[in-house]
Amino acid sequence: MPCVIDEVRVIKGEIFVDERGQISSMNNFAFSDVKRFYMIHHPDIAVVRGWHAHQKEKKWFYCVKGEFTLGLVRPDNWEKPSQDLEPEMFSLTDKDSKIVCVPEGYANCLKATKENSILLVLSGKSLPEAYNDSWRYDKDMWVDWSRY
Repeated sequence: MPCVIDEVRVIKGEIFVDERGQISSMNNFAFSDVKRFYMIHHPDIAVVRGWHAHQKEKKWFYCVKGEFTLGLVRPDNWEKPSQDLEPEMFSLTDKDSKIVCVPEGYANCLKATKENSILLVLSGKSLPEAYNDSWRYDKDMWVDWSRY
């Protein structure tokens, strides 16, 4: 499946298990728009990361280990977004191979729901490009994270 995205979507992967172990794959994901990646290690489930937004950067989120709750919202005003926007919420787990594809113009926020979880994040921009397009909002702006 190509990386051209204009709305949030989920691409399902596969998990294969036999006596040799497990393979988690994303055979339907193309890396053509990815410029870099990083991993977020969350030892503590009390930590919430975000909201972090980019007007011109695509992101892809994949759970390598454990579980995460991912919130996504499209700010209606970059300087002072409405506080009543409804985020889309996603559950990511290493038990379900899937990648959440996020187009340009979204803010993301995440929280591990299992200790020592690891999230792989792919980005469509280089680090200098991302620094020049970085917007941050309070972590409690759109979600009551105590529910997660």
